[in-house]
Amino acid sequence: MLSISKRGHEMPPSPIRKLVPFAEAAKKRGTKVYHLNIGQPDIETPPQILAAVRNSDFKILEYSHSAGNESYRKKLAEYYSRVGVDVTAEQIIITTGGSEAIVFAMMACMDAGDEVIIPEPFYANYNGFAIEAGVIVKPITSSIETGFALPPIEDFEKAITSKTKAIIICNPNNPTGYLYSKEEMELLKQIIVKHNLFLFSDEAYREFCYEGSHTSAMHLTGADDNVILMDTISKRYSACGGRIGALVTKNKEVLNSVLKFAQARLSPPGFAQILAEAAVDLPLNYFDDIKAEYKKRRDTIVKRLNAMPGVFCPNPGGAFYAIAKLPVADADKFCQWLLESFEFNKQTLMLAPASGFYGTPGLGKQEVRLAYVLNITDINAAMDCLEKALEAYNE
Repeated sequence: MLSISKRGHEMPPSPIRKLVPFAEAAKKRGTKVYHLNIGQPDIETPPQILAAVRNSDFKILEYSHSAGNESYRKKLAEYYSRVGVDVTAEQIIITTGGSEAIVFAMMACMDAGDEVIIPEPFYANYNGFAIEAGVIVKPITSSIETGFALPPIEDFEKAITSKTKAIIICNPNNPTGYLYSKEEMELLKQIIVKHNLFLFSDEAYREFCYEGSHTSAMHLTGADDNVILMDTISKRYSACGGRIGALVTKNKEVLNSVLKFAQARLSPPGFAQILAEAAVDLPLNYFDDIKAEYKKRRDTIVKRLNAMPGVFCPNPGGAFYAIAKLPVADADKFCQWLLESFEFNKQTLMLAPASGFYGTPGLGKQEVRLAYVLNITDINAAMDCLEKALEAYNE
């Protein structure tokens, strides 16, 4: 009998998308579903950058350089300079989305059986990427009671073994929205320098910080060889389908290794590199209105959640996600019930059960992640549904 690989068996399904069939069935019944389950922004992709693709003039859509178009990498270096990150075009490798940057970092820096420490809850696809690379995830738990602040340094020390090669953070964080402070980033620097570890820093949501400022891992002095920045245009410019990311590091050996992986997949998407290059020239105030809109949405959803009996939601400092603890025994079952058995005014909502964002079995059973990527009117309507649903479910 033919069989698939052990890796294929172990590859986890998306916890964000597993309820899609139930949502589709609800829509077929005529129920409106408010999607708070996935981080697909409703903000318009800037028309200027779409126009750059439409107006591009070439006769052959060629392979780009495996590291990405030089013109784009030079532009991207200008962008990073504006956020206080001093890198050259040669220290940037353009990837097929931020996902490929994460996979390349793992594949270039770690061997099968090596361990990576990740504060949980964490972006669920880190699990899948680790399985692709044969890497073992060692989660250390952050708590909703502290707003998902960085776990104590002692927890990192306890988790480090001879097989530990890296730490991954997402800042601001998906799924919690937590924004790591400068002090927390300095603590991470102490750990990686002391134990000679890589720090993989996923900074997809850099532009969306509502309290305090963003500290990039590339701002940490004395750790240039340790830091690998992983980035993407997906959320920044509401261009998730463009599939353009970047791996940035000053470590020459890592760059040389990653380039070989990049050569094996030939080149990143051509049209989307044109789009991404044009995005660097957007007005410097481009994010002002967008950030203000997300902040209003955050304030609305957090206020509504915390006003519901038995619900607790810490105030996230960045990104466009929040995790809330609900007065239910099993959030997975509750989220499915919302789509299968509940409606209020012919409406319901779709949430992401938080258990899928934890690496430790049994954690997050009462928690859900909400992506506030809907307008204020829809958020309020979705919260009306949730409030009624919790009443009905607990009765």
